[in-house]
Amino acid sequence: MTAPAALPMRDGTVTIAMLVDAYMSQYIGRDGTRVQRLTWWVQRVGPSSLADLSDDQVHAELDALAARPSRHFAGLDADGNRIYRARARPMAAATVNRYAAALSAVITWAIKRRIAPKGYVHPCGSIETRPENNAKTRFLTDEERDRLLLACKASPWSGLYLLVLLALSTGARRGELMGLRWRDIDVLHKTASIELTKNGDSKVIPLIPAALELLTAGKGKGRPDGLVFASKRSSSVPYAFEQRWAQALAVAKIRGVTFHTLRPSAASFLAKNGATLLEIGDLLGHRSLVMSKRYSHLATTHRAALVNRVLGDLR
Repeated sequence: MTAPAALPMRDGTVTIAMLVDAYMSQYIGRDGTRVQRLTWWVQRVGPSSLADLSDDQVHAELDALAARPSRHFAGLDADGNRIYRARARPMAAATVNRYAAALSAVITWAIKRRIAPKGYVHPCGSIETRPENNAKTRFLTDEERDRLLLACKASPWSGLYLLVLLALSTGARRGELMGLRWRDIDVLHKTASIELTKNGDSKVIPLIPAALELLTAGKGKGRPDGLVFASKRSSSVPYAFEQRWAQALAVAKIRGVTFHTLRPSAASFLAKNGATLLEIGDLLGHRSLVMSKRYSHLATTHRAALVNRVLGDLR
C-alpha cells in the first residue's frame, strides 16, 4: 500500500485508488467490512482523480448499488474462497448507507491531512442518507430483558450475566466487551475504558451498580493485563460463550435475537426513557447523528411530554 506521506499535498490529481490505499495503510478500526466496501469503490471510481469525483458520480454509483440484489455468504469453495449467492430482494438501504459512509471517511481523511485541494467540496456532503426501515430492527422488550437476565444468572458460566448486563447497560459491542482487561476497570470513577472501538476510537463507558459490584469483586482476583471474560485455560484468550448464550435464550424463550441485538436494545431503553439522540450516540460511539436517528421513533412519548411541558400553555 502507498504510505500516506507519499501523497502530495493539495494535489487534486491523486486518484481515489491511491487514497484508499493510503487510508487503509493507517486504518486501525475494527470494521471488518471496510476493506470489502472500499474495494468496491476502487472498482467503480478508482481511476477518478480526487478533483474530478463529483457528488453526481457518487450518487449514481450508490443508485446502481441499491438496484443490485443483496447477497449472502454461502460457504467456501474447494480452494477456500468465499462463496456469495444473490438474494431475491434488492440491497438494503442500511447497507447502501454503509458503502457511502466508507467512501466519505476516506475523503474526510484526505481533507484533514491537506491532501485535497484548498476549498475542496466533499462529494459525499450532499448525498442524502437513505431511510432505513426501523421496523426491522429487533429490540428486546422489557419483559424479554428481565427474562434474559434471569436466565443468564442461572447459566453454568458465571460471566454470562455480567457480560449481558454490560451490553444492555452500555450498548457496547461484543468485541469491545470481550476485549476488556482488568486494568481497564476504574472502580473509583465507576467506568471502564475501551481502548479501541470498531471505529478506531477509544471511549469510556459508565458502570451501573450491579455491574460495578461484580467487576470490583473480580478485579482483585485477576491479573491487570488479563481479560475480564477470559477462558478457563488462559487469561489472554476470550471465553467462547456462544453455547451458554444459546442456552440462556432458550431458557428465556426468546427467539430472533443475536448478541448484537443487545446494542440497539440498550439504545431503545434509553430513548423510551427520555435520552436524547446525542446522548444515545455518545454512549454507543456513533460518529454521526444519522446512526442514532434509527431510535428517534422510540422517543415519541418523551418528545410529546417535552412539547406539552414547554409549550402546552399556548393558545
